[in-house]
Amino acid sequence: MEIEKNLLTHIEKAKDGNQKAFKFLLDTYWNDVYGFIFKRTKHENDAEDITIQTFAKAFDRIDTFDPNYTFKTWLMTISKNVHVDLLRRQKTAISIQASDDEEQKVYAIADDAPTPEDKIITEQNLAQLLRDIKELKPHYQEIINLRYFQELSYKEIAAKLDESMNNVKVKLLRAKKLLAEIIQDRK
Repeated sequence: MEIEKNLLTHIEKAKDGNQKAFKFLLDTYWNDVYGFIFKRTKHENDAEDITIQTFAKAFDRIDTFDPNYTFKTWLMTISKNVHVDLLRRQKTAISIQASDDEEQKVYAIADDAPTPEDKIITEQNLAQLLRDIKELKPHYQEIINLRYFQELSYKEIAAKLDESMNNVKVKLLRAKKLLAEIIQDRK
């Protein structure tokens, strides 16, 4: 019961655009969604791409979530639909086109406050940090490079990668989490 209250609190905060609430939901459900999709696709990269698309779509439409249902089931339904769309498109790139209004909502998500992962990353020696980044998958290396070394905005990264803003945000959250884990494991 306490977990449900905590979850509903984070969902409500996410509906208000709270970045930390989005991160909590991503961290809490990433493995569940990824595992579900990996069983369906049997392909690590496809499963990761679909999981990213799932969270991007869920965060874009979080205000439509009905608390009378379980959040995990809602996410799984989204992921199943994204996978079906992928199959229908014959494995072409999955792209969520956001309208101008939806894109403006994405810009409203605050990303100024450093997360614990940001703090760990910035404390590292640059040479060691670069070695740690090389342990990430290439698409995570690229998004870290674009954001932190080339200092591109989310909008610029989205344009450069030809992806939606939500995809960029989810990929960056995931890349930072994985990088922070690499750094922590090394300590």
